[in-house]
Amino acid sequence: MQFEKKTRIGSSKGILGILIKIILMFIILGIAIILIDRINFPSPIKKIEKVIPNDNFKIIK
Repeated sequence: MQFEKKTRIGSSKGILGILIKIILMFIILGIAIILIDRINFPSPIKKIEKVIPNDNFKIIK
């Protein structure tokens, strides 16, 4: 085996690989958000109303 000296500071493959991974993560995140948005969660059928008597209110100046 011979020793090979690397004269380049950075590798374009490394930067390109990291960029592709980041883009893939954003695409997967976007697809997950779209799929979660399409799920129809049940909403309450009964309307909730609570009557508050006027005696409990105090005016503070």
